[in-house]
Amino acid sequence: MTTAQPQELDVQPTPLALLLLGREADPKSERGVECPGDLPSPSDPDLVERARKAKEKLGDKVFVLGHHYQRDEVIQFADVTGDSFKLAKDAAARPEAEYIVFCGVHFMAESADILTSDDQKVVLPDLAAGCSMADMATAEQVAECWDVLTEAGIAEQVVPVSYMNSSADIKAFTGKHGGTICTSSNAKRALDWAFEQGEKVLFLPDQHLGRNTAVRDMGMSLEDCVLYNPHKPNGGLTTEELRAAKMILWRGHCSVHGRFSLDSVRDVRERIPGVNVLVHPECRHEVVAAADYVGSTEYIIKALDAAPAGSKWAIGTELNLVRRLANRFAPEGKEIVFLDKTVCFCSTMNRIDLPHLVWALESLAEGNLVNRIEVDKETEAFAKLALERMLALP
Repeated sequence: MTTAQPQELDVQPTPLALLLLGREADPKSERGVECPGDLPSPSDPDLVERARKAKEKLGDKVFVLGHHYQRDEVIQFADVTGDSFKLAKDAAARPEAEYIVFCGVHFMAESADILTSDDQKVVLPDLAAGCSMADMATAEQVAECWDVLTEAGIAEQVVPVSYMNSSADIKAFTGKHGGTICTSSNAKRALDWAFEQGEKVLFLPDQHLGRNTAVRDMGMSLEDCVLYNPHKPNGGLTTEELRAAKMILWRGHCSVHGRFSLDSVRDVRERIPGVNVLVHPECRHEVVAAADYVGSTEYIIKALDAAPAGSKWAIGTELNLVRRLANRFAPEGKEIVFLDKTVCFCSTMNRIDLPHLVWALESLAEGNLVNRIEVDKETEAFAKLALERMLALP
């Protein structure tokens, strides 16, 4: 009897595998790249005072934007808070600010750079603060998808609609091909406009927002929607399926909102009788269908503000915001809980912590421009065209 000798396998790791292992960096990825510079220790008890002094020294030269999902230690230094598009517009409305420090993620800083003047410089405190959803649609993949639609003979009928949570490259593709951008607040208006321009929509990159808007808000059926998977030949779809579809949804999702399940909704209703379930439209379709209320981040905040004292709410969105709202409205007797039992922060958003913010502000105060986010002129032009079409929506 002989024993087979083990053979050595010549396996070469893929670029994606190396990236996930932290052994390579992709400057075009929303995952970001290494952050240069010597960061203060997170245990430094003087961090708050250092941030305050650096911001004070910069004065009107700096304008700090804080996304709703940021941690409290960062939010306290924001001049304005809001969702990504509101913050980008706020930055554009402050032309006297030389530096825009965006406490958010990469695609948000790109949008701010697109909308602000050439004299303004957008800074992201940690370049590794990316967005997994935005990473799910690359320019190369979307170009290949358009080739598939062209071969199917339907490209001329398709209008791309891209969610704000996408890279500048995807926004530029959308602008170049006659499409528009949307937010979670105006997705229905954007789709109404798109269907006036063509017969079909390619919705990028969040499948759930696209599906929920089409089915829940526009009366389409689930059968009107197909899911394009960029990792499969032809997107995993037949030519007939593409030709029959009204909504071609990109296979992308939010890693935070995608975690909420129908079991989460059932469980919270059992635990808290009379609870109102309020979720973001980036959640799965079955979660949205089971919720009492559905809306954008701004909608969630306004709904809780208007809620009667003593009401109970389970919120399906990022935990930093839910916890902040629970503390804010507790004195009014409103009970606000996180929809799921599992803690669910946005891990990339949370990369913007106090040490990174202090480092960025102190560097700027010393005259050193760090971590600038700058979109090239051609990409900026087409991306801005898509954004302007959104701003012109009725």
